[in-house]
Amino acid sequence: MKKSYLYLTAILFTSIILSCSSGGNDDDSGSGNETENTAPTVPVQVYPLSNTLCIDNNVVFEWDTSTDKEGDAVSYQVEVSEKSDFSTLAHDVSSSSTSRVLTLEKGRSYYWRLKAKDTKGDESAYSSVSQFLTEGDGVSNHLPFAPELVSPALHSEIDGTSAILSWTASDVDGDTLSYDVYLDTNSDLTTKLSEDQSGTTYEATGLTPASTYYFKIVAKDGNGGVTLGQVWSFTTK
Repeated sequence: MKKSYLYLTAILFTSIILSCSSGGNDDDSGSGNETENTAPTVPVQVYPLSNTLCIDNNVVFEWDTSTDKEGDAVSYQVEVSEKSDFSTLAHDVSSSSTSRVLTLEKGRSYYWRLKAKDTKGDESAYSSVSQFLTEGDGVSNHLPFAPELVSPALHSEIDGTSAILSWTASDVDGDTLSYDVYLDTNSDLTTKLSEDQSGTTYEATGLTPASTYYFKIVAKDGNGGVTLGQVWSFTTK
């Protein structure tokens, strides 16, 4: 009788172990089926695009719909700034639709970008940046758009003791632009290397090795319109 009792106890103990092991496998299988959430696609701007003159300062910002792989609802974060690096913002707003009306100051130059966000908090990268102007009161001449950097790349390192500074700029009135070129080893940029030049390149020579240089371009339209460019920098090896 004692042997039978021990035999039944062993069977019961083995059954419990197998049951627990089976349950653990089920849990592992379930966790393996979990999928990682992905961010929505980057939104594409529709209006205003770069070099647009907005006649009404109540600007209707528009963009294409972003898609979300998991089918989550998508919202958008819109940023508008008078600075190309968005260090300060005129507007920072969200929208569940693909447009938003924002009131801006008249006669100003602005930059805007946006990104998409799903309900789980994952965000896309920012869209490209577009620059535009708002019409001023009784303005017959508009300021040039701020110059945009071509080369050398921002914060890049260059070989040698010379560098080709290159940029682009445009004017909504179609005026012929001229440029002042500033280059210095301090960000205050007090040294003017060229004044009223017509071209959009300048060769800077005699640079000191292992130094950081700052430069900016001032665009002038010949009708009193003057736009100060952003301060850019590069280093020499």
